[in-house]
Amino acid sequence: MKRREFTALTALSTAAGGGLLLNGAPALAQGGPIEGRQYQRLTTAVPGGAPGKIEVIEFFWYGCPHCYVFEPTIEAWAKQLPADVVFRKVHVAFRANVKIHQQLFYTLEEMGKEAQTRPAIFNAIHRGGQSLTDADSMAKFLAPLGVDPAKFKETFNSFSVSTKCQQAAKLQDRYNIDGVPTVAIGGRYLTSPSMAGFGLRVSEEELGQRCIAVANFLLPKARKGE
Repeated sequence: MKRREFTALTALSTAAGGGLLLNGAPALAQGGPIEGRQYQRLTTAVPGGAPGKIEVIEFFWYGCPHCYVFEPTIEAWAKQLPADVVFRKVHVAFRANVKIHQQLFYTLEEMGKEAQTRPAIFNAIHRGGQSLTDADSMAKFLAPLGVDPAKFKETFNSFSVSTKCQQAAKLQDRYNIDGVPTVAIGGRYLTSPSMAGFGLRVSEEELGQRCIAVANFLLPKARKGE
């Protein structure tokens, strides 16, 4: 989802797409993904991650329907990554309604509750029609999931969460992220379901598989520092 599309959320769409991981996923086209089509190389590498590790970042938004479809695929892949790869999510903040979800993400991360509540949040927004755009509605929704409402509100307005949101926004700008979901590999490459599916019309689920296949292609390149 591009920034310009954030003003009008519609039903999940079938995107135009192009070629390729997890077992049973479409195979890579002969010669592999093409730079400038299935992936982009950053002009200036973005440093980050622990020494000797390859950092992989998924830039996403709770309210993005494409992120919702991509979530099971990228989470399954993240569990299979080799020991030298570190995966994390960064919530973007393109506009006000996205920033409030970013604050939700980093509040739950600060409380150690984000991973366990993420599926319910995605489902509430995309299946339950809940916007979750204020702290009170968030606290009420999260209480049955084991998140203390008072602690949530305290953390939601904390300096540490504000700092994390600022850091995420700066990282989003350094990677020049203009749409989600986008996957950054080793501070050098970007790919996404829409990029990986360049030139084809396939389901969103297959676009996600193709994105993961491109990411698998890029990991050895990042490991070699190419």
